[in-house]
Amino acid sequence: MKRPKLNRKLLLEAPQRASDGAGGFVETWSPLGTLWGEVLPRGAGREIEASRLNLRITVRSAPQGAPSRPTSAMRFRDGDRVYRIEAVTEAEASGLYLVCFAREEVAA
Repeated sequence: MKRPKLNRKLLLEAPQRASDGAGGFVETWSPLGTLWGEVLPRGAGREIEASRLNLRITVRSAPQGAPSRPTSAMRFRDGDRVYRIEAVTEAEASGLYLVCFAREEVAA
């Protein structure tokens, strides 16, 4: 595996639920910390959705269960840009890096 260029400062966020006072909830996002990552477009598919961009985000690994280890319930924030994580896997057998498959939703 080629060594990734971790040149983007990404804020890892986790969802938090708060009561809305009417029996439901409101979802907010709580920052967990900053990770340096490499953000690359995922292979272009046959169909391109105008409002979505598929990404491959590589970050340094963290132990299973650590708050700094991204999961599919989390998202990255890069300034005003938001990348929702869809899946996470180890980049190689040594487990030094994680690959996060994510989507950026662009306002229409």
